[in-house]
Amino acid sequence: MTRKLFGTDGVRGTANQHPMTAEMALRIGAAAGRHFRNDTSNAHRVVIGKDTRRSGYMFENALTAGLTSTGMNVLLLGPVPTPAVGMLTTSMRADVGIMISASHNPHHDNGIKFFGPDGYKLSDEAEAEIERLIEAGVEPAAANNIGKAKRIDDGRFRYAERLKSTFPPGLRLDGLKVVIDCANGAAYRVAPEVLWELGATVIEVGTAPDGFNINAGCGSTATRACAEAVVSHGADLGISLDGDADRVMILDENGVVADGDQLMALMAGRWAAAGRLRGGTLVATVMSNLGLERFLAGQGLRLERTAVGDRYVVEAMRRGGWNLGGEQSGHIVMTDYATTGDGLLAGLQFLATMVETGRRASDLVRQFESVPQLLKNVRYDAGRQPLNAPEVGRVIASAEARMGGEGRVLIRKSGTEPLIRVMAECSDEGLLHQVVDEIVAAVESAA
Repeated sequence: MTRKLFGTDGVRGTANQHPMTAEMALRIGAAAGRHFRNDTSNAHRVVIGKDTRRSGYMFENALTAGLTSTGMNVLLLGPVPTPAVGMLTTSMRADVGIMISASHNPHHDNGIKFFGPDGYKLSDEAEAEIERLIEAGVEPAAANNIGKAKRIDDGRFRYAERLKSTFPPGLRLDGLKVVIDCANGAAYRVAPEVLWELGATVIEVGTAPDGFNINAGCGSTATRACAEAVVSHGADLGISLDGDADRVMILDENGVVADGDQLMALMAGRWAAAGRLRGGTLVATVMSNLGLERFLAGQGLRLERTAVGDRYVVEAMRRGGWNLGGEQSGHIVMTDYATTGDGLLAGLQFLATMVETGRRASDLVRQFESVPQLLKNVRYDAGRQPLNAPEVGRVIASAEARMGGEGRVLIRKSGTEPLIRVMAECSDEGLLHQVVDEIVAAVESAA
């Protein structure tokens, strides 16, 4: 069955517009409850976390109503990072975990992400089955089998202890001044707490959520506020998370940003040297820079590429038995510690490297020279298929031929918005801009 509701990372859209309405959330909850409650007992449970969006209250209540109507017991975590939901789904022996978040999107968007009982995101097949149940309708449980809901007050503390357990024993962050930008999102309390408990002097940015300011001028997609704080406070580095804290950007002591590719290069090299990098392989998406691939090859390591989306990275890691992967956008997945991308965990691993090596952040964040890369987005009407237009195909083929072996072109649909993403890499920046602009013009014409 083809999925219509679910994109690359759950169901997402503008709050109070299809599909992100309270009515649809109730139906999604009921369908998920029916899918995971495979008998008539009342022993089944689901954990629900959320970020700080105002609409999170609405979706939390609607999902709870749908789930309890099918006999599921709901454990409400309140605002916690997405990776905390993955972790707590397993540790609390739940059948399913749900995170209410639209990640790095603005406050008016929201989303619903699912985790299976093993803490990993659901497969395409499981999401398709939930969609089938939504369309078919779900028979509610008998009155004496309705589930109940309970608020869990210590969810973030359980997550914090798990995070600290991943930090090398005996190491502390004493003497380090760290700016933490929480994007006014889900990690606004737990991230500063963890860093302070490990000994750092903590400068907080984006830790005053009001329901509407999540990702607004802060966080991993808007790093200027974090950079300014790093420089003005003379900090050793900045850690900039997104709204649900599953991705991160690291800023050195000069406020210069290092993306996920640079972090993965650093970790892959160190893990390989320590004999920890399974199969000598790093898993990343087609968006990762060619410079990363060349860096790994120079160290005798390989890059396994996947479709865009951290779930596809994790699926490839599980199939291949590899333990390190991620995305250029800052999702860093370390399956030795977690089942999904965890921005704060990645930040802690970077800090551990600083302490172990005694080196500055600026000495660690430039592992390779990036090949010039250009990405432009083209918005289109959902009813049209501009990539199917013959002229678009001809322009793309021409661009690839002109770049030869010195670059590459990648055109794809966004999994969360009606956008065509046009990306290219090429050592010749003039040619890079020329081919991207030509493809964008062709797509705009067809759209």
